[in-house]
Amino acid sequence: MGRLALVTGGTTGIGAATCKALKAAGYDVAANYVVGEDQAKQFEAETGVRVFCWDVTQADACVKGVEAIAQSFGKPVEILVNNAGITRDSMMHRMPVENWDAVITTNLSSNFYMSRAVIQSMRDKGFGRIVNISSINALTGQLGQTNYSAAKAGIIGFSKALALENASKGITVNIVAPGYTDTDMVRAMPDEARKDLVSKIPVGRLGRPEDLARAVVFLVADEASFITGETLSVNGGQRMP
Repeated sequence: MGRLALVTGGTTGIGAATCKALKAAGYDVAANYVVGEDQAKQFEAETGVRVFCWDVTQADACVKGVEAIAQSFGKPVEILVNNAGITRDSMMHRMPVENWDAVITTNLSSNFYMSRAVIQSMRDKGFGRIVNISSINALTGQLGQTNYSAAKAGIIGFSKALALENASKGITVNIVAPGYTDTDMVRAMPDEARKDLVSKIPVGRLGRPEDLARAVVFLVADEASFITGETLSVNGGQRMP
């Protein structure tokens, strides 16, 4: 197959599962990370996925990171999965401004920085796949997550506009909106809160990172060229408003 895929936040959680699934499907895969160098190097050794360190909240770093990957593989990035994200939860009336800014920049602005770094080469080639990872909380909201919900909702609007801008160039832009998934973020919740979440999921369990990875692999395929600007919710059957 030979296409080159880049996954931000690609060495843990949903990102790591996505890297593994893309590699298993025959893609060349690069994973971005910014912290946890030892873990990233171990991931690289175990999976064969090459890892590259830069901060996706810095526009210039994103350009340089994409250039380094293209040079390392000898070809441009054709598939981008914007997965990197953080939480800084608190009720809005107590939320420090820096926690708002950190989440908006990491979870939303990074989608712009990274997409901007790859879009021209995709347009020149006449092919590209961008998948942006949003959240169920973009669609439902969540107590203590005005910053996170706003950023993840912004991803949906950003992606729909970007899809329209590039549809005629053979580039698709889609969104995967995970429900509550068994990742470090969810495991950090109190046990009772986590049990309450599971009780509201019709299939009766948290999502697995692999569930989301399969959705990404579907959307980036050559054969998915007629799907763009869409939000694929992977949430175990939870009803959306």
